[in-house]
Amino acid sequence: MFSVKNRSETIKTLQSETFDLLVIGGGITGVGIALDAAGRGLKVALVEKQDFAAGTSSRSTKLIHGGLRYLKQLEFGLVREVGQERKTVYHNAPHLVIPERMLLPITKDGSFGKTSASFGIYTYDWLAGVKRSERRSVLSRTSTLKREPLLQKDGLEAGIMYWEYRSDDARLVIEVAKTATADGAILLNYCECADFLYENDHVAGIEARDLIGGHSIQIKAKRTINAAGPWVDKIRGKDSDVKGKRLHLTKGIHLVFDHERLPLKQAVYFDVSDGRMIFAIPRDGCTYVGTTDTTYTDKLERPAVSQSDVNYILAATNEAFDIEPLTQDDIRSSWAGLRPLIHEDGKSPSELSRKDEIFISDKGLISIAGGKLTGYRKMAERTVDLALRQLEAQEGRSFLLSRSSSRKLSGGSYHSFNAFKDELGATDLTNDQLSSLYHKYGDNAKIIVGSIDWKTADRTWAILIAELNYAVENEMVAELSDFLIRRTGRLYFEKRIADHYAEKLNDELADLLGWTEAQKAASINTYNLESRAVLTFK
Repeated sequence: MFSVKNRSETIKTLQSETFDLLVIGGGITGVGIALDAAGRGLKVALVEKQDFAAGTSSRSTKLIHGGLRYLKQLEFGLVREVGQERKTVYHNAPHLVIPERMLLPITKDGSFGKTSASFGIYTYDWLAGVKRSERRSVLSRTSTLKREPLLQKDGLEAGIMYWEYRSDDARLVIEVAKTATADGAILLNYCECADFLYENDHVAGIEARDLIGGHSIQIKAKRTINAAGPWVDKIRGKDSDVKGKRLHLTKGIHLVFDHERLPLKQAVYFDVSDGRMIFAIPRDGCTYVGTTDTTYTDKLERPAVSQSDVNYILAATNEAFDIEPLTQDDIRSSWAGLRPLIHEDGKSPSELSRKDEIFISDKGLISIAGGKLTGYRKMAERTVDLALRQLEAQEGRSFLLSRSSSRKLSGGSYHSFNAFKDELGATDLTNDQLSSLYHKYGDNAKIIVGSIDWKTADRTWAILIAELNYAVENEMVAELSDFLIRRTGRLYFEKRIADHYAEKLNDELADLLGWTEAQKAASINTYNLESRAVLTFK
């Protein structure tokens, strides 16, 4: 069971076994590697020093998309791969990946002209293998304004309608992690790689620290993979000096507004005056806008949204849409994430490739960096393939090919919300409430609906408690922030609700996990710090 209640047992297993693969990092790349390897019958362990998805993998634009912008950089192979992978992720987790029309306004001085944009998206559709019903269409100026009346009319010439897939990045990580666990992998959050173990001058595992229990753990493995995202170079540095290629971290931020203040009818991908393009996406009663792309050299944990970031997004949004100008007071939440890109001399952050690369140290540490959320499965497959070629040469063993392309993720058995709703039957939940549960948990929402205390007068509270109980038993929630940020996204999209119920939820969590008063205080203090941070700009 993927539960913090089994933590002691999990630690004992990590200490007592020798694993084929040990993965450092519990973001989408790390859990993807664990899933791919476990699906081939390997003995797999994974450790994450924070919560799963606490880094980049909960701080993206939350799109499973083909990367239209990469056509401008002539990265045709990347566009083809992530476009194909988009279909795979949609097939394996339809509850998390939602087809979304995206409008690209064509403006007089914009990045694309009408002809170049149409040809570009035609090429995008062809490379990505987009199905006929989701291929691009070219809109007149009048039709473009009908689709989105809030667009600024000055300079608007036409529009291109194409499809992207909206997702919940952190939920995707959790569903992949749960599926990897079901396939036999051993995963543990709040467990930090402190140092490496060596045999015959070759990496043979790690010395880890249990950050909840305070103990040291030795985890032995035949191959160790560093998939720590922005921390990749720090982990490489624990093994040896970082040589050759290195990371170039860039920061991207998003601002969240009430939908009534930015009441878009649909998602828009629009030009900014500096030549970049950003998204505005309606979701869950909000509209979020982003992202930026700036070099980052500060602390890796909890990157902050700066005042200049806020000013940039506000100015770009107010310029693009015919609305009462948004101000800082309209911001309801925000997040900032780091992209672990590969450094290239002379290139600006926006010019850096999003391709993934694998490094192998002299002592055998395998590190992977770069890449995109959409392409996580192929990144994982390539990394596991490399590790298995080494094991095959060393041990003479043969291994199965990857089967992750057809592996349904936890919660992914229904092809649509309507199919889920029809089988579930009548409930006392509103359609919006049931849809919210389905698009977080998929078919596992049945368990949550079945555990709701219908006698509770406060229906929001009743749903929250049912979700919390499920997350503790099945999703490795260890503190309040895990639940309100990475399991449910409420801090970003329902901050008022999250803040209102935080103390009561923390009390319930303390009872469920048998916390001391110090543990209880630490949990609520961490959440309050996170809650303040999303509205603090320096």
